[in-house]
Amino acid sequence: MTAFKRKLIEVALPLDVINAESAREKSIRHGHPSTLHLWWARRPLAAARAVLWSSLVDDPSSHPDRFPTEELQEVERQRLFRILEELVKWENSNNEQVLDAAKAEIVASCDGDLPRVLDPFCGGGTIPLEAQRLGLDALGGDLNPVAVLISKAMVEIPPRFAGMAPVNPESRAESGLKTWERAQGLAEDVRYYGKWMRDRAFEKIGHLYPKVQLPDDQGGGEATVIAWIWARTVESPDPSWSGHVPLVKSWLLRPKSSSAPAVWIQSAVGDDGVVNFSIKEGGEAPAGTVKRQGATCLATGTPMPFPYIRAEAQAGRMGVAPMAAVVQTENGRRFSPVSRDIPEIKSVWKPGGLLGGKAKVNVGLYGFKEWGDLFTDRQMVALSTFSELLDEAQRMAERDASDAGLVQDGQELSGGGGGSFAYAEAVRTYLAFTIDKCCDYWSTVVSWHVNRQVPTNTFSRQAVPMTWDFVEVNPFSGKTGSFESLATWVPRVIDRLPAIGFGEIIQRDAAARVAEVASPLISTDPPYYDNIMYADLADFFHVWLRRNLSDVWPDELATLLTPKAEELVASSYRTGDRKSAKEFFEQGMSRVLGEVGSRQSGDFPATFYYAFKQSESDDAGTASTGWETFLEGLLVSGLAIVATWPIRTELTGALKKNMSVLASSIVIACRPRAVLAPLASTAEFRAALRAELPSAIRVMQKGAIAPVDLAQSAIGPGMAVFSQFSKVVEADGSKMSVRRALQIINEVLDEVVSEEETEFDSDTRWAVTWYRQFGLNPGPYGTAETLSKAKNTSVAGVIDAGFAKSHDSKVWLLDRADLNPEWDPGTDKRSTVWEATQHLVRRLESSESEAAALRRQLGGTADRARQLAYLLYRVAEQKGWAQEAVAYNSLVVAWPELERLAGQRQPEPGHMNLET
Repeated sequence: MTAFKRKLIEVALPLDVINAESAREKSIRHGHPSTLHLWWARRPLAAARAVLWSSLVDDPSSHPDRFPTEELQEVERQRLFRILEELVKWENSNNEQVLDAAKAEIVASCDGDLPRVLDPFCGGGTIPLEAQRLGLDALGGDLNPVAVLISKAMVEIPPRFAGMAPVNPESRAESGLKTWERAQGLAEDVRYYGKWMRDRAFEKIGHLYPKVQLPDDQGGGEATVIAWIWARTVESPDPSWSGHVPLVKSWLLRPKSSSAPAVWIQSAVGDDGVVNFSIKEGGEAPAGTVKRQGATCLATGTPMPFPYIRAEAQAGRMGVAPMAAVVQTENGRRFSPVSRDIPEIKSVWKPGGLLGGKAKVNVGLYGFKEWGDLFTDRQMVALSTFSELLDEAQRMAERDASDAGLVQDGQELSGGGGGSFAYAEAVRTYLAFTIDKCCDYWSTVVSWHVNRQVPTNTFSRQAVPMTWDFVEVNPFSGKTGSFESLATWVPRVIDRLPAIGFGEIIQRDAAARVAEVASPLISTDPPYYDNIMYADLADFFHVWLRRNLSDVWPDELATLLTPKAEELVASSYRTGDRKSAKEFFEQGMSRVLGEVGSRQSGDFPATFYYAFKQSESDDAGTASTGWETFLEGLLVSGLAIVATWPIRTELTGALKKNMSVLASSIVIACRPRAVLAPLASTAEFRAALRAELPSAIRVMQKGAIAPVDLAQSAIGPGMAVFSQFSKVVEADGSKMSVRRALQIINEVLDEVVSEEETEFDSDTRWAVTWYRQFGLNPGPYGTAETLSKAKNTSVAGVIDAGFAKSHDSKVWLLDRADLNPEWDPGTDKRSTVWEATQHLVRRLESSESEAAALRRQLGGTADRARQLAYLLYRVAEQKGWAQEAVAYNSLVVAWPELERLAGQRQPEPGHMNLET
């Protein structure tokens, strides 16, 4: 194998900083590329930037002539870390000084010969965008046309019009000089023509969105409606009452607060067979009529099971009824009753295309057959009106661009044009994205977010769920979900895009895209087996993009719906069964990785992001088909794993509530496997794991990796050991499968985590073993006594410690809620790590500040408590104790913040260090 220079990603990373910035980025909205157009499961910019830069920059150990000692190498490594730590900050995304310093290191490491970066599964375009920001040629590919257009809008279009002033007459007429950096001029034109579209649409259809008359107790007069709240209805199955009744999940409009009462919708059944609605303040809202098992007739109390509701809906007998209006007044947001006399509106056009796949699982059961069925007629009229205005907006932009001096060559944007016609097509592309954002907020899948007091969007999660009481947004309110509000997001993103260098995004199968590029640096986020069917979901936008942009992007939008058959996912409903779905994914992934193995530049490691929770257990152990198929393809391609890093990609909020939510993606760096790689027996593989895995786990835990991520993260270093061998031979002489290797890695992980018990005090060791066997349930006194002798303690001792009880020949661990709330580690004469962990969890459930105060008191014992949380999470997860697992996961996830809060003042005198 040709010698290569080791890159920084293969040796060390400032993981804590990268993870902190990656997680923080999830809460950044204005100007973030994720707000240009919805795409699912985007990787953070900070993570992609860090992975690319560290894949290009040499580790100091590659230059022994310049850094002959480990000490000098570490000094240089820390210098590189400081550059990277500045580079990953969102605020430095366009900081020329920071970017220039980062680019200089790339140029020096590559001897001026910069590689092209290729992401064959580019999705939302994060990796090509960050490659472009680092001064590299950015290449991408994706089979999904929606993803391709999003990526083109980020990396292809902006550089073509970089540095240009806006062409609209309003901006051109402004006095004074202004420098238009990057694509800010283009952004300004998208703002201008977007505002024109809003005003022109209001002239056409503003009358369809009348103001409402406020009652006297709300000041009287007229008020603008922000949104209408509707209920779906079906006829009651009770023959004694034949009217339609509402299907409502929640009547609540605003929760009670310290300054205001709760507001909810009150329903009343009229003698005329009609349910009437009014607004009620104060008191408690009753339960909705829809539950998990079905609904209840509001008029008679008769059960309405879901099969009945589905049958009515599929027969076309489901209706809708207006319940309330959310209005904007001088005194803030209010709720108003609405009349049933809303004028009937007939839409002229609606998108076709059958709802399919996983997107159909829910709404398809209720008579929704085509994508257009997800919109009311008034929503369809609004969306169609804005779509029709794109033609006129494009003509205006082309005329203004010509007047501003752009060449009138008639060359199209898709053909590489840069004149007035192409510029107008670029403006149209971004305005069409705004209409897509409107689709996301103007469907009948949108609900009312009670706590935030705003409408949600259709894709608040990765599905198209049935929504019973839905929100219809007023396009002209100027508030959340209106065209005016949504139109501000797109130009904000364009403003901040780097708009430099070369970018090329092609709609292509991943294997073909890799095959057509010579010696690229490949970095990609491949599909995760069967996690998300992007093609099914993307059709929601594709049908609108095809209407609005098929003339601009004819090749990308040639098909009625997005390609499905070729999408690289394990979909049994497409292939017929699970076995064929697995084979399809395996074969497709192997083709892609085989091309990567043969085309990837030998000067740099290829990097893959992967996050797939292991959830399949049998007598042989725990593994994952998703991980197995990906890793099998990786190894067959001739690649070996040289480094793995858990990169935080999600906010921590969900992690504190759900033990199944992964916080991190595992970044896997690969090189070609050595030609003379050795064979190994199963015993030798286990021995290598036991030698390598403990230190890797310690590094991860030091970086506060969430316990829910630990098993997935251990796959990286474990498979790095496995992939260094040409083959691992089982006792019967057969080749060890990847699945068996994953099971052994999990077994060794359990050993590593369990070995931490030896570092705890004897009482804690007893508690851990008892917890593993009995949880919080009572167990025999005799068993407890035998265990106590083995752990060098006594039952009386653990009871005296304050975390166990004994009665009637039974012994049990106290629930956290039953522990002494006044526990003070400084005065407790028999303090244990078990108590420290349980009290930290208990206080964290109250507040982070309370937990931080205890962490400060605990001193060095706090780290032992965190170690115990990892161990107890592992036990709880394996036992299926979800609530317990979430508690321990929450403690570790919150640990960096507890450390920060604990460090804000010095420990008070007299508090002990409980380290044993």
